[in-house]
Amino acid sequence: MYRNALTDLKDWKNQKNRKPLVLRGARQVGKTWLVRKFAEEDFDHLIEINFDDTPEQAKLFVKGEVDRCLQLLEMEHNQDIIPGKTLIFLDEIQAVPEVLPYLRYFYEKRPDIFVIAAGSLLEFLLSEHDFSMPVGRIEYLHLGPMTIEEFLLALDQQRLVSFLSGIGPDESIPESIHQKLIDFLKLFWIVGGMPAAVAAYRDYKSFQHSNREHGSILQTFEDDFSKYRKRIYPQRIRKVFHRIPALVGKKLKYVSLDPDERSKDLADTLDLLEMARVIYRVHHSAGNGVPLGAEMKAKDFKPLFLDTGLMTQSLGLNLSTLQVVKDLTLVNNGAVAEQFIGQHLLYQNLSYEKPELYYWNREKKSSSAEVDYLLSIDNKVIPVEVKAGASGSLKSLQVFMAEKRVPVALRFNTMTPSLTELTVKIQGALGHPYLFLSLPHYLVCQAKRLVKEVLGVNRLP
Repeated sequence: MYRNALTDLKDWKNQKNRKPLVLRGARQVGKTWLVRKFAEEDFDHLIEINFDDTPEQAKLFVKGEVDRCLQLLEMEHNQDIIPGKTLIFLDEIQAVPEVLPYLRYFYEKRPDIFVIAAGSLLEFLLSEHDFSMPVGRIEYLHLGPMTIEEFLLALDQQRLVSFLSGIGPDESIPESIHQKLIDFLKLFWIVGGMPAAVAAYRDYKSFQHSNREHGSILQTFEDDFSKYRKRIYPQRIRKVFHRIPALVGKKLKYVSLDPDERSKDLADTLDLLEMARVIYRVHHSAGNGVPLGAEMKAKDFKPLFLDTGLMTQSLGLNLSTLQVVKDLTLVNNGAVAEQFIGQHLLYQNLSYEKPELYYWNREKKSSSAEVDYLLSIDNKVIPVEVKAGASGSLKSLQVFMAEKRVPVALRFNTMTPSLTELTVKIQGALGHPYLFLSLPHYLVCQAKRLVKEVLGVNRLP
């Protein structure tokens, strides 16, 4: 398989002022595979330590004594550490928190040594550490599930990916190709982007095998909950974990999670699930300008789950029906479409930037409105509407455009691409012109590029 993050790792290797790299991401998104693949392609040797399996190897790391540490590692693993040819990989580093601060010494004393660390529950370590973090002496790379284009590559559809990467904002797509891509879209909604599930489907062409992987991954997450026992009741976190997939796309009210639990306890539970990167809270932003996070409402959010495949599995959706359904609006009232677009937009920025995503809503009597997502592209706020089918009301989008008067709006649906000039038709903002870019869901990986092209067209006064 191929991951775009391989390019980021190669770029990291070629940096002159390279720092030890820490991979951050949920369990099972492919961090270990990614590092091993990188080592296979770019290094002669790999020294890998899994601290979950061998926590005693933490004793090989001595504060400030990098050369001593390298000597001990060479003896432990019976191989030379050669600058530029050996990669040191410290997996599950959250199991030995005392090692993380020592990474700074590789940067300060031996920058010629390549070191990557990773940990599925690293966020817990970072949130409650009682040691001095090596700020400015390490860098991060954020990894999410596979994208639909990576999924296509895994299924040997390189020509389709090449076609998508070169398409224009309003370029026509032959109906047969469009329908083929829609079929792959449905397939992705079922299989999702968790590498083990993708590999299982690729190898066996069977939903039964990918479904088995989903079940295993979900069970692994639940097994992790026992590790939070000192912070929260495992029963509560399991209950919230099972409820979230049904609430994707909806503004979350704690009563929807459990009417018998205190809001504070449920909020703490959501914090844990988000730190484990199993969920993500898409917060409201006023959307008046960038950065979008400057106008965020912490208490106003809707949840995203980690992955569409895990979501459909958790919801118990009938896989065979989902594959053949013609109108995607029938699939869980469009929530899977919003999940699909959301998990892609969340990781649309550069891999070293912390993933973030926002939405907009206005709650007034008789005039409520909601825009599914907001993006920041070229310092412009771009509203994003997600429609599961070919049509749907754009009333909320019109309200946003009337209030914010931004130049471009983006919609995802099942139709081929189109770019039109529209004007706001809401009283008080009549005549405000904007460019309306409509894309099929499967072009989500190209959305940022296409919006930039539209902004560069500058057709409007």
